[in-house]
Amino acid sequence: MNTDTNHTGIYVTLEELTVLHYRSGGFTLLPRQPKNSLLSGRHASRMRGRGLNFEELRGYLPGDDIRNIDWKVTARLQKPYVRVYTEERDRPAILVVDQRLSMFFGSKVAMKSVTVAQAAAVIAWRVFDAGDRVGGVIFNDSDLIELRPHRSRKNILRFLGELVKQNRALNVNEQINENPGQLNKALESVHRLVGHDKIVIILSDFNGLDEYTTRLITLIARHNDVIALPIFDPLATTIPTDAKLVVSDGELQLELDTARGVLRKQVKEVADKRLKAIMKWQDELAIPVLPISTEDDPADKIRLLLGAGLPK
Repeated sequence: MNTDTNHTGIYVTLEELTVLHYRSGGFTLLPRQPKNSLLSGRHASRMRGRGLNFEELRGYLPGDDIRNIDWKVTARLQKPYVRVYTEERDRPAILVVDQRLSMFFGSKVAMKSVTVAQAAAVIAWRVFDAGDRVGGVIFNDSDLIELRPHRSRKNILRFLGELVKQNRALNVNEQINENPGQLNKALESVHRLVGHDKIVIILSDFNGLDEYTTRLITLIARHNDVIALPIFDPLATTIPTDAKLVVSDGELQLELDTARGVLRKQVKEVADKRLKAIMKWQDELAIPVLPISTEDDPADKIRLLLGAGLPK
């Protein structure tokens, strides 16, 4: 595995994530989705939109929606009054980005850690351009960084800078103890941070997923909109039958002969079981699940999944 820090697909740079601002158009995370979007249809009612704030109470005017009539005030004053609402302008987004050692893997185009960072950057810039605040929880196997939502380019660059820092800390030559339980710790942090009426986008390979993970996501989704973007490498589900894979922890190397059917089956079963559990959230929790492969261009894939299609 090539660990050259300047090699495209192995690590990201702040410049690379900043330039993705120019490729972040053509999709939205709000309910009014293009007809081909995976957030349309059965998921449309689950996405809450911006909501309404009470503005004032005034006399009824022709054309007012009768559903907004305040019947108590109308009865007391013997004249129809309506409650006037304005749409909330702010819909903060919380990006939950996984940079654990399990993400430091890629068989062809890019590491999972790179794909997830690029996808997070595209979404962050899109939310920023929509005029909403962006915050995040970035985590690796030992550390977890919380960034509260703010609306400024400076804040986006800070978020991306922290993401780059954790991304470039990944190294098979360093002693990093893998921590599957850190996924749930990150979600606990999100649950404390979000409150209500936010969009929470989780970008991870979901290593460490268990029943508690689903419980935490259920709690977060109770008052917020949650979108899951599981990142996967196709090698995990389509292992060649005639290859010898070399797996390394930075010190020791182990050669795996994929001609052995039992080994191939075991690796595939683990990957399939995890993705199947995540996909069940769509039906059980009404949470959109948008898988992204390390072979995908994240900007194009997100645009395609959310209905705008590829650029001409």
